[in-house]
Amino acid sequence: MTIIAIAIFVITLVLVIWQPRGLGIGWSALGGAGLALITTVVSLGDIPTVWDIVGNATFAFVGIVLISLILDESGLFEWAALHVTRWGCGNGRLLFVMVILLGAVISALFANDGAALILTPIVIQILIALKFSARASLGFVLACGFVADAGSLPLVISNLVNIVSADYFGIDFARYAIVMVPVGIVTVAASLGVLYLAFRRSIPRRYDPAAAPDPRSAIHDPLTFTAGFWVLGVLLIGYFVADPLHIPLSVITAVGALALILIAARRPAFLFTRATPLGSNGDATVRAVSEDSSATVGLRRISVRRVVREAPWQIVLFSIGMYLVVYGLRNQGLTDRLAGVFAGIGQNGVLVTALGVGVIVAVLASIMNNLPTVLIAALAIGAAGATGLTHEAMIYANVIGSDLGPKITPIGSLATLLWLHVLDRRGIHIGWGRYFRTGILLTVPVLLISLSALAGWLLIIG
Repeated sequence: MTIIAIAIFVITLVLVIWQPRGLGIGWSALGGAGLALITTVVSLGDIPTVWDIVGNATFAFVGIVLISLILDESGLFEWAALHVTRWGCGNGRLLFVMVILLGAVISALFANDGAALILTPIVIQILIALKFSARASLGFVLACGFVADAGSLPLVISNLVNIVSADYFGIDFARYAIVMVPVGIVTVAASLGVLYLAFRRSIPRRYDPAAAPDPRSAIHDPLTFTAGFWVLGVLLIGYFVADPLHIPLSVITAVGALALILIAARRPAFLFTRATPLGSNGDATVRAVSEDSSATVGLRRISVRRVVREAPWQIVLFSIGMYLVVYGLRNQGLTDRLAGVFAGIGQNGVLVTALGVGVIVAVLASIMNNLPTVLIAALAIGAAGATGLTHEAMIYANVIGSDLGPKITPIGSLATLLWLHVLDRRGIHIGWGRYFRTGILLTVPVLLISLSALAGWLLIIG
């Protein structure tokens, strides 16, 4: 039965990555779950158990992505990127740093998938406008992809991996932030240093910031754009008060997503006033803008129906399907073997525990994808019997390894595969061999620094 469980897991993982005939990650994972049920690797009684582990995390993630897509349609991320272009003051290396920091902020607030898949195309458009060479652009593009995961440590909502782990171990939003915000800052700083050393020679020293469009031109729906800042502020407060009030995180993100959807779907679509500068004397006229006149000022209506349709609903099917398959590995005792390894590592202090567990998880995530890895490792940590700081070090090392490890290989995360596909469509081809070499070079030092920072910080805060 153990061999059957492993075979089903491997087959499911291949189907999820390959997605034959456009099957999608959800239906591929459900197919694996069906095999697991038919072969009795899992039982029907395991379904509610697995859903209790991943249900809240899955819908919270969907809510965050919906918020990201609505704000992207309003022009928020392009507006921010264009401002960063101006803040670079014509210094290419400063611009490189600013783009990385922007990616880290977006990843922390809107999850890693949003940072990679939304920011990267915007940065490519800006680099084209600035007339950067293909070699220089590649450095910026790879930096965007890498920092999307490196910047996804600080908050529970920054990565689906974080949400699954926090839910499984009952970690509230505040405690997670206390531990991981400082570690996340160290991780971003280390990433910045590694990325700069790797690509500094290809970054042009100077560029013309005036070649990029005015940031105001990126705003397509000013009301939704402005509302986005208020919604984000309310969401951050909601995240902190949710646990004491026993409100699921998915409810908080759903309320934020619904608020933005209702604002974006209003009729008429553009009911606001806008000041438009005229001439060179600084005078301005206030123009009332409605749906009928939106074309004259470069505005566009947000297609809420399309945004909702493009939300990652398949992740719901994927979560229940893939994690049922993973639970089958647990039923056959495979996670207990990993628990034994973790228990042995945990006898050697917090630093060795963080490094040992984190590196093992990172390797597993790079080989078999980070989403199944985080649950496999969580199940093993739960069975390892560790307590106190050692137990906490294992939990957060699992998060770090599952967040950073996937950058070693193209198959480490589904977002990376989709990101590479997006780049390919835009004429930027990164072969798997080149990606693997670059991934190891960038990931290993950052991973070790992050895990060491975690151990040190846990010893400080106790």
